[in-house]
Amino acid sequence: MTRVLVVNHDVDLADQEVDSLRRRGYEVRECLGPIGAQCPVLAGHQCSLAEWADVLVYDAWATGEPDGAQDLIEGLRDLHPDVPIVLSAPGIEPDWMEVVGPTGVTPLVGVPSGERLVRAIEASLGEGRSAIL
Repeated sequence: MTRVLVVNHDVDLADQEVDSLRRRGYEVRECLGPIGAQCPVLAGHQCSLAEWADVLVYDAWATGEPDGAQDLIEGLRDLHPDVPIVLSAPGIEPDWMEVVGPTGVTPLVGVPSGERLVRAIEASLGEGRSAIL
């Protein structure tokens, strides 16, 4: 069973993502990220939830500000380089989002419906990281 960590600043959207993924057979944990609590990644420390996960699903606005989200994703890449990241951007795709290289993510632009989340997760675990979903 694939383990997914969902981090989203919007509690309602996070709950929908978690429920949708669980219905599809994923083992899911949820975190409100830096908006909901202190974030070890932003302090330069390992995150036990990120270590647990096979894939991370982060909201591009998880910190509440664009620069903070970029710092968070770069920190995740530094501390947990082998854990794929799906970066959802329901509104506007951040201009700092990279799909290749050491800070590359699998972007999910638009509404993160259950089907789209699954496709993005599968792409992040495979070779399809460069496709914008």
